[in-house]
Amino acid sequence: MPFVLQHTDAGSKARAGQITTDHGAIETPIFMPVGTLGSVKGVHQHELKEDIQAQIILGNTYHLYLRPGLDVLRQAGGLHRFNGFDRPMLTDSGGFQVFSLAGIRKLSEKGCEFRSHIDGSKHFFTPEGVMDIERTIGADIMMAFDECPPGTASYDYAAKSLKLTHGWLERCVERYNETEPLYGYHQTLFPIVQGCVYPELRRESAHFAANLDAEGYAIGGLAVGEPAEQMYEMIEVVNEILPTDRPRYLMGVGTPVNILEAIERGVDMFDCVMPTRNGRNAMLFTAQGIMNMRNAKWATDFSPVDADAHSFVDTQYTKAYLHHLFKAKELLAMQIASIHNLAFYLWLVREARRQILADNFAAWKAQMIPRLSHRL
Repeated sequence: MPFVLQHTDAGSKARAGQITTDHGAIETPIFMPVGTLGSVKGVHQHELKEDIQAQIILGNTYHLYLRPGLDVLRQAGGLHRFNGFDRPMLTDSGGFQVFSLAGIRKLSEKGCEFRSHIDGSKHFFTPEGVMDIERTIGADIMMAFDECPPGTASYDYAAKSLKLTHGWLERCVERYNETEPLYGYHQTLFPIVQGCVYPELRRESAHFAANLDAEGYAIGGLAVGEPAEQMYEMIEVVNEILPTDRPRYLMGVGTPVNILEAIERGVDMFDCVMPTRNGRNAMLFTAQGIMNMRNAKWATDFSPVDADAHSFVDTQYTKAYLHHLFKAKELLAMQIASIHNLAFYLWLVREARRQILADNFAAWKAQMIPRLSHRL
């Protein structure tokens, strides 16, 4: 999976590059819409490709394993054929779900026993089993199985967790190397750097992962309860060690401000449920600031949803109409907001890339941060 580092901003560590997969190229920095169950909630595939201009989306290993299940995905020929999205896809490993299921799971060196959130049935994930699941799903980029400790974890817990994650990672790599893709195209494996908010653990994990000579690397275990400044510090610590000629993926982050801060520190890839989840709850992100579309102030505002027109919905619908849809609890409100937010996120990383190539990212970011944080 070739990665070409095309340019580094003159005033920061922000990078522009290109990843090439068998399902197409990905220009970085990039934001990846989250399609947990093989579907980005409320958004058609043609809208993802044409209006939002998504170059890559995510699937969730834990959820796809439970529904529709591996037999269905194997018979379909993998997730690409099952959901009709013919561009690159990435699957996480279920590690974050292990974290979120703290009350109904048990961890050991062998793997993770958990109960389904759907019906309470018992299951067991091992590193080898997760690699087999991700082979069956068929994503272009697969994540290693890890534990994601909370941002408030003690040093002792974080150290024990890291030892577990590194043992699992070695087994993931071994299983990955002894298996082949099922559907005739290349799949790559990204190790995940953990270590909570402890610099020495982050350095240890980054060195451990870098020594595996993978085609890309992920930074996990951030935006899980720690302060934003600690997250930025950990990104800097890790990116001093990870190789510069491989893509770096910051998992599950985040707000538009988080994304620009991380780009400045050398991150290339992002995903987060925030654009769609917040959109379904009437929050819109724009280049002028954040809007709550349930607020009465929009009831008679007949201007476009977003005059900058990041997607077709921004000029086709007015703020007053979207306010009405949310107040009336119409499903279309959630769809419009989701499309807008995703289109805005994709615009943001494209514009960041343009500014990097022009050696103007640092100055542009300084102008954008106050605007992105402003409540309209």
